Amino acid sequence: MPIWKEGDLNDEQIAAIEEDDSVFLVACPGSGKTRTLTYKIAHELSKLESTKKWVVAITYTHRAADEIQNRIEHLGIDTSQLWIGTIHSFCLEWILKPYALYHDALKNGFRVINSFDSEKQITELCQNLTTSSVRYWDCGFHFTTIERVLSGKPRFWADINTILDQYYEILRLNKQIDFELILKYAYELIIQNPSINKILSSLFTHILIDEYQDTKEIQYAIVSAILRSGEGRVKAFVVGDPNQSIYESLGGYAITANDFSALAQINFIEMELSLNYRSSSRIIEYFSHFNAYNTKIYPAGELTNFPSIITFDALVNQDDLLTPLTRILTQSIEVEGISPNEICILAPQWAYLASMTRSLVGALPNYSFDGPGMVPFTRDIDNFWYKLSRIILTEPSPSMYIRRLRWAREILLALNDVNVDIGSLTNKSLLRECNAIDLTEQDGLTYLEQFFNELFNNINIDFRSIPSLFEHHTDFFSSSQDRIERLQEKEATFISDIASFRKVFENRSGITVSTIHGIKGEEYDVVIAYALLEGMVPFFGESEQSAKKSLYVVGSRARKHLHLISERGRMYGRGHRRTEYPPTAILSQCNFNYNA
Repeated sequence: MPIWKEGDLNDEQIAAIEEDDSVFLVACPGSGKTRTLTYKIAHELSKLESTKKWVVAITYTHRAADEIQNRIEHLGIDTSQLWIGTIHSFCLEWILKPYALYHDALKNGFRVINSFDSEKQITELCQNLTTSSVRYWDCGFHFTTIERVLSGKPRFWADINTILDQYYEILRLNKQIDFELILKYAYELIIQNPSINKILSSLFTHILIDEYQDTKEIQYAIVSAILRSGEGRVKAFVVGDPNQSIYESLGGYAITANDFSALAQINFIEMELSLNYRSSSRIIEYFSHFNAYNTKIYPAGELTNFPSIITFDALVNQDDLLTPLTRILTQSIEVEGISPNEICILAPQWAYLASMTRSLVGALPNYSFDGPGMVPFTRDIDNFWYKLSRIILTEPSPSMYIRRLRWAREILLALNDVNVDIGSLTNKSLLRECNAIDLTEQDGLTYLEQFFNELFNNINIDFRSIPSLFEHHTDFFSSSQDRIERLQEKEATFISDIASFRKVFENRSGITVSTIHGIKGEEYDVVIAYALLEGMVPFFGESEQSAKKSLYVVGSRARKHLHLISERGRMYGRGHRRTEYPPTAILSQCNFNYNA
């Protein structure tokens, strides 16, 4: 008996969900990929016959994992045998924590540092290297199964390697690991101890991978080792879109079905989702110009015949950029009646968004602006106090009950992991304790600190006597304070208010401001993108294919209207070599009948 109702899914989606063998699914934008993945997970959970088996789903972000799990729970499916999260969380929970004893770098204990602390440490090392002009953003790197690969400019590589060697020595001395070491050590553990793969493959019935095109070589290797060990008993469901593979500089790439099959030693059934329910035919026609892999895309949604406006402005000067942006925003909201939360403003890098956002706030004081860069505290899903903050900063409404109950369960499991006696506390009673606390404090960090203290006093737990909880507490507040100060330096004075803290977990309500990379997986009625310039899209040293994929991502986020800007007057270089960034070549060469 299917768990979906008639009309919930199309034939392509149903075929992929009901396929018993491993599936390699290429999904075009707006094709209901997340819906398909959600129902596939629910379908396999409903078929489990043993309480000792697990379905594992690996997503690119924690947000995606939380959303998919929430959808499954609303279908009425028991998720107690589902594990869902990022590859880093998977490696931590299933490999590093249970088998740390077998790795010399982990056997005496370890602590994961968040990306904020990692950036801070590398920045300090860059500043100490007085013989070089290397900065943090030059120090991009990732591990493969055999080496450390740098993504910065080759002329800096010697200095970058020196900085990274110093950085990793500091981590070693402090028994710390970062996100890259999580992958490196997980891979080393499973290669040096094949029994780990045997154990995991005996526990899992399915491993599902979302956004496979953003997966790194070492990540493919970790998953493939488990699948190989299962000798066909563990099925894989791999879904994504190779045209949206825009994380190449971080090591992500779109593997082919044949290569993944050879690596994992399993047979894949290759399938497609080709119906776009998101965008108008005109929008689809436009972003299909940048379809690097010739995937099939057919319009199928309610907006198919919508008269979309698509513009390209390569004449405006950067000093006058505020004018077209405010004009497009006011036209969209006040004339067309489009909700602000259905509008997104994009640029390739945050550096170009910060000052423009300030200008827009000043020019359009009646509108609000949301974005990942406006988050007042570090989003570190592995930090205990971040997890607890999700409960504290969300309203105890019926629509949030299941999700908050799951978060409460995670808190109790985390306390149990550090040997805290939680007494008679249950998920529901912890929620009741949180809901009963009523504070009037308006400063966000002070509010959280008071809330944490009152809650733990009420449940009779002295968290300061528990080293790991106290360490997480210190990290949470110090990194959050640093982040707030940085944002306030950029004139975001409101960022420390409790209202800004609550917005982190609310549905977006204002105009979204984001980077091209940050907008993956989102969709909006109106998308506005600027700084589409050669040297930014693609970034210096990247290929034309990279530019195609970025423009494909930008265009495919739009439902109704798309506005592209390659402004004049942005310069690079020094002295007599100072040169203007030209428009992105692949964009300039696109032959399309733009609206005036």
